[in-house]
Amino acid sequence: MKKSRARSFLIILLTYVMATVIGIAVYNICGSLWEIKGIIPRVFIADTVATLFVWLVGVRFRNSSVYDPYWSVAPPVIMTILVFRLNLFSGNAFPGALILILTAVWTWSVRLTANWAYTFKDLGKQDWRYTKFHDDFPGIWQLINFFGIHYMPSLIVFFAMLPGLMVLERMHTAPESLTGINVWTVTGFIISTGAAALQLVSDLQLHRFRKLNNGKVCETGLWKYARHPNYTGEILMWWGIFLMGISVLPSYYWWAGAGALLNTLMFIFISIPLMENRQLSNKPEYASYRERVSALTFFRKNTKK
Repeated sequence: MKKSRARSFLIILLTYVMATVIGIAVYNICGSLWEIKGIIPRVFIADTVATLFVWLVGVRFRNSSVYDPYWSVAPPVIMTILVFRLNLFSGNAFPGALILILTAVWTWSVRLTANWAYTFKDLGKQDWRYTKFHDDFPGIWQLINFFGIHYMPSLIVFFAMLPGLMVLERMHTAPESLTGINVWTVTGFIISTGAAALQLVSDLQLHRFRKLNNGKVCETGLWKYARHPNYTGEILMWWGIFLMGISVLPSYYWWAGAGALLNTLMFIFISIPLMENRQLSNKPEYASYRERVSALTFFRKNTKK
């Protein structure tokens, strides 16, 4: 079963349907039984329990890549369910900023999830980074598996979408306090949707290059000017959401940018070093590429090969 792509997709689909059902149930229990006040704390607890469930499924199938779609699926699902759960469409003042935030999140999500689906093989394979952690630290593997591979990304993406959740909560509790769309809202929307477009183009270029140049370093298109243009897009996406969120709140909650900052730091200090160490070990010419091309900023350091 694990080596069947169709059955593996079905398993993951059912996993995420169940995670959604469990998350909704926990959210409701938090309010009715535990009497937890506030939308954001309840979402945090529900998100944590849903992550725990996905981790358990991954343990069952001995494949932590069951979690891989969570990063892109959770934000639009959580935010959209809240819109309907809080009956926000019933009012006459549904804020344009919230529409822009949801549009940006869904645009980003569809693109990233489609890229995951395109590259997904089956549950007989998992991300090489997870296998490396498993082999290097067998004694504490499940601790790394849950806290490092599952829960840390869930926390980061939760805090990254916090500005959007704050707008949702304010729309529910005090919609009159939200300001209208302004230049910063539009700027944030352009940044987020532009980031999704950047990721789309860079991924398409990489897939096309690998089909024709297997095992070589991609240095065409956007990859000629940044070593990780897809990561650049991922970082910019959440800074755009942050900008949209705080632009319509009555006070500027700069601390709400903690999620976008943590996301940036994760890519700079974890994702990029892991990826580049693998590239250097498999492709000696990558060292020259790294000397000439910046990691994220599209600044070509040296045009000579």
